Amino acid sequence: MSSAPIDMREREELCDLLAELGPDAPTLCEGWDTIDLAAHLVLREHFTRGTDEHMAAEKAKGLPALIDRLRGGPPAVPWRIPGLRTLMNGLEYFIHHEDVRRANGLGPRTDRPDLEALAWRISGFVGRRAARQIRPHGLELRPPSGEPRRFGPPGGAVLQGAPTELLLYLSGRRDAARVRLTGDADAVAALRGADTEV
Repeated sequence: MSSAPIDMREREELCDLLAELGPDAPTLCEGWDTIDLAAHLVLREHFTRGTDEHMAAEKAKGLPALIDRLRGGPPAVPWRIPGLRTLMNGLEYFIHHEDVRRANGLGPRTDRPDLEALAWRISGFVGRRAARQIRPHGLELRPPSGEPRRFGPPGGAVLQGAPTELLLYLSGRRDAARVRLTGDADAVAALRGADTEV
């Protein structure tokens, strides 16, 4: 495993996977193939609104050109500012890397403690956001070890799994995330019906 920052490592590994799979492989992003996802990432980093016209223009360049642009790295500001880079791009590239991996039969990676730590750190934000959507029910996130996080009143929905899997679930990748959802039936139904996609 590389010692590069999480965002750069996830970027490089995603680029390798995109190159291996080609432009027409599925992703977990509804309606998007791998070329759509690559175009989205290029547009996002250059602050271009992802209109249909912009997406079409980027896709017309072909997947190899998009991969080359992604491999070149993001603009310096704000994407390479220490601290911000991991939060802003680490999350984005992790989730989209998994969008491609899981849609193509690749399972969870178990050798990434830094990803687990980042996912648990971010779970406070996404967990709070999800809990607001299921009020008056509460939400508890339970990792395999350590203290759980609770948002709202006790006795609500309980989501158990590795932090990366919790993050995928709360990011709208519910069918692909390896989690266990238990607790109050109404709270569970509310969480299943909430729009938590990022």
